[in-house]
Amino acid sequence: MAAAPPATAAVGAALREEDERGSGGAGPRMESSDLGSRQQGPIWHRKPSPAARQGVIVNIIHSVKGYHSKTIRFLNVAFDSSGDSLLAGDHQGNIYVFDLNGNRFNLVQRTMQACTALAFNLRRKTEFLVALADYSVKCFDTETKELVSWMRGHDSSVSSISVHGSGRYAITTSTDTAQLWDLDTFQRKRKLNVRQSVGIQKVFFLPLSNTILSCFKDNSVFAWEFDTLHCKYRLPTPVEGSVLLYKVFAVTRDGRIFVAGGKSNHLHLWCLQSKQLIRIIQMPAKVRAVRHLEFLPDSFDGGSNQVLGVLSQDNIMRFINIETCKLLFDIGSHEEGISTAAVSPNGRYIASVMENGSLNLYSVQALDQEGNKNELPGGLNKKRLQALLKGFGEYPAKYRMFVWRSLLQLPENHLAFSSLIDKGTHSAFVNIQNAYPIKSRKLLRVLQRTLSALAHWSAIFAETPYIPLLAFPFVKLFQNNQLICFEVVATVVVNFCQHWFEYFPNPPVNVLSMMENVLAHHDKELLQHLIKYSVTSQVYAWPLLETLFSEVLTREEWLKVFDNIFSNHPSYFLMIAVAYIICSRAPLLHCNQTADFEYFFHHRNNLDINVVIKEAYHLMEATPLDIHPQRMLDDFIPLTKGQYPVFNKYPTFIVDYQTQERERIRQDEIEYLRERQLAHELEAKAQERKAEDEAWYRKQELLREAEEQRRKILLEEEKKLAEQKQRLAAVKRELKVKELQFLDASRRRFLKYQQDQRQMELKRLDDEIARKASMREQETAATVQDVEVQRLELESQRQLFEQHLIKDQEAVTKEMKEEVDAHQRKVDLEDHLVQRLMEIEREEKQKAQIVAEENLTKAEQKRFDTDWRLQALHKLRRDDQNREKHYEEIAKILHDNRVKEAELLKTMREAEEKKWEEVIQKKAQLEEEQKAAAAADEHRKQFLEDKINDALELAEKLQREDGYFERLRDLKARRTERGVELQRVPRSGNICLNDLSASESSSHMSLDRRREELACQEQELMAEVRRLRQKLTSQAQTRRPPSRFQATKWTP
Repeated sequence: MAAAPPATAAVGAALREEDERGSGGAGPRMESSDLGSRQQGPIWHRKPSPAARQGVIVNIIHSVKGYHSKTIRFLNVAFDSSGDSLLAGDHQGNIYVFDLNGNRFNLVQRTMQACTALAFNLRRKTEFLVALADYSVKCFDTETKELVSWMRGHDSSVSSISVHGSGRYAITTSTDTAQLWDLDTFQRKRKLNVRQSVGIQKVFFLPLSNTILSCFKDNSVFAWEFDTLHCKYRLPTPVEGSVLLYKVFAVTRDGRIFVAGGKSNHLHLWCLQSKQLIRIIQMPAKVRAVRHLEFLPDSFDGGSNQVLGVLSQDNIMRFINIETCKLLFDIGSHEEGISTAAVSPNGRYIASVMENGSLNLYSVQALDQEGNKNELPGGLNKKRLQALLKGFGEYPAKYRMFVWRSLLQLPENHLAFSSLIDKGTHSAFVNIQNAYPIKSRKLLRVLQRTLSALAHWSAIFAETPYIPLLAFPFVKLFQNNQLICFEVVATVVVNFCQHWFEYFPNPPVNVLSMMENVLAHHDKELLQHLIKYSVTSQVYAWPLLETLFSEVLTREEWLKVFDNIFSNHPSYFLMIAVAYIICSRAPLLHCNQTADFEYFFHHRNNLDINVVIKEAYHLMEATPLDIHPQRMLDDFIPLTKGQYPVFNKYPTFIVDYQTQERERIRQDEIEYLRERQLAHELEAKAQERKAEDEAWYRKQELLREAEEQRRKILLEEEKKLAEQKQRLAAVKRELKVKELQFLDASRRRFLKYQQDQRQMELKRLDDEIARKASMREQETAATVQDVEVQRLELESQRQLFEQHLIKDQEAVTKEMKEEVDAHQRKVDLEDHLVQRLMEIEREEKQKAQIVAEENLTKAEQKRFDTDWRLQALHKLRRDDQNREKHYEEIAKILHDNRVKEAELLKTMREAEEKKWEEVIQKKAQLEEEQKAAAAADEHRKQFLEDKINDALELAEKLQREDGYFERLRDLKARRTERGVELQRVPRSGNICLNDLSASESSSHMSLDRRREELACQEQELMAEVRRLRQKLTSQAQTRRPPSRFQATKWTP
């Protein structure tokens, strides 16, 4: 990879160091502490003064006394994550923990072999890692002094241990490998192996990120993703021609700047974001090689450290500013050289292992004191800030928060603040939203946490009613950084609220008295006016103090005022309040009501805040010392680092009593709340049940509405379906009408055809009857003529044969008469049978036609009714099935429909019964007519039989008279037997009466008369038959009225 040119060329001017160090003499002798054979004890016996000892707090040695006294050399040191505890290991494997705040040391382990690296910033604060000479790494506990874990895997000495920011992972590095360990399970997760020709210099975690940086002996630097261990990037090769081989490395706390050095007086500064070499720093010529690099942390630089400690081959560690390239201070000397060093994470201490084996502890503040007499954290100067403030009246808004943090010298005690936050919400501020209903939930939550932390820090703040008013402006200003917010409020309370809680729970009468004295000195008239209307300092001064002017000033005015308050003595805060009162004298002199004064000091007024500030400075200068608040108030004292100071400047018995009362009230409230919670739970359950019931009812209502809507849709669909069915029924009716018309036309045509056929048959029968009658007449006339001829012949022969044929004549006459009667009866019987047959056939045809027409009509009607009923039943069944599946209430409608259908069926049945009654009546009428016809037939038959009987009786009478009784009886006896033979007798024939006597002429005449009578009766019977036929035809036409349908023609 091509070398990237540096963003900035090598600094031309080398750092210059003083040739003569410590020219002022050796100075006071430093504090020295010999651990000896002690396992625990104090580190120093007198309070150290590092400023007088070139910044050295204490020099620690470990000597062994005996026959040969010797000093055991310290080899490695390491700070914990807070920076207030130090871990040190010596050549014999003794591990010591030094508590710098508690001034105690403790021997925590004897490993019996030299340690090569230490790490004391694990997740579990009491555990530490130590790399030993046998290439292993062990984890011990400082409290139990027991071995926690033993980790093996290296084949050479471990040179460094890097711990992840979470304290859960560690990387151990040797020349041939680097291994990643899980400190929860103490199992190795990954291992980095390299070729022996390359070699590893150092592998470590970047701060505040999940990136691992690996540096090799060939000057290559790789960055790896911690989670996946994939390579993220590689730094370019240094500038061509550079002979610098990287040996030592350091990274700023924000992980942005990477510094590398080696056997040269040059330092390379890399920007890890742009992966570019941005600067080359040249150290003094005396520096030929760099042995160790350490950045000096600063609380106000946001992790972008500016001070770099460089340990060179001359055993002197120089601290330089990498931006200005200026030497700030150095530690060590040629006589007392430094072997290695470690800087505490809070930037307060430097621990160095000296060449002679001892351990020096330096105070960074004392080392940098000469150049920072008026210096503030963050590189600011208080005098210059005050001059800037007097010139512009306020600090730039962009840098105001940074300036305030520097002026207040906030310690940023993360651990102490976390312990306060971990205690949770204080009982006094659980329901703070009821007293202060803030719209922003975030702001309310930050205020609650800040007040709870204050209450956990000191019990007085839980009982102080105005502490939320005092803290709220700073909470609103620092809501995104709760630690800074808490420390600002705590610093304000400690320094600017001095003596406020001595008369608790009353207002600070002593402070108010100081303000009243200042007001009396500078504006006696205004004070007299206030006294005249009984307006005390608790009315005109205390509201300004307890709210920190937040009620009477706008945001910009308030910020401008506190720019000046934080830049001056705490007494300036009181002077600002007095200046505000004096500058408001004009409106105050016009007030004469207490309520007006109270309103004035609780609301904003039209004052020029610049005038108030200027007046406050005037009061600071013009107030006599005997009444000046500065005489009563202490100078500004910042909060201590590590742990917050104890705040107990208040009457503890009152606070304790109030705390006890509050606790009792809280317990009562808890009991009341528990009971109320129980009641609320019961009520909530009732409400829940009620809500469930309402939801169920709403759901049912919705279902009912949906059902109603669907019912409407169904009704609409049914209506449409009914309309469609009506249209379909109309079409069907039209088709049916046409079909009926066709059938009626066909039936009428058939009836007409039948009528024509019957008329033709009747005409043919009439012709046949007329022909037969004519034939009979002709036969009768011929017979009469023959009889006349025979009579003449008989008359002529009678005389000849009279004697011979008297007996035979009677028999022949009788036989002939019988034959004629039989022939006549045969003819009459045949005519009667033919007529009867025609009538029966006609009647049967009429009956069959009537029955067929009635059956056809009934069948058509029944088929139509059956189809309609089947359709209605099918529709009802489908509707029932569909509705029964989804709706229960439709059953009622179906029931109503069934009732209506039953009524309709009942009506139809009634109509049907009426029709059947009419049919029965017609049948009865037909039967009566048939009976009448049968009676007429029987009457005719009886009439004919009577006539025949009369004729026979007359013939018998005549025969008796003529003496033929015996012959006639025989004839009657044989009449039935010869009935069949008579049918074979021809209708006409000649009868030869060769032997008739003259005495038979009378009988012949009687026979002629009888024959004429029979012909007349026959004609009468035929006329009656015609009348009956016409009557039956008219009755049939009456029973079958003409069809109402139009005549329809059948087309082929």
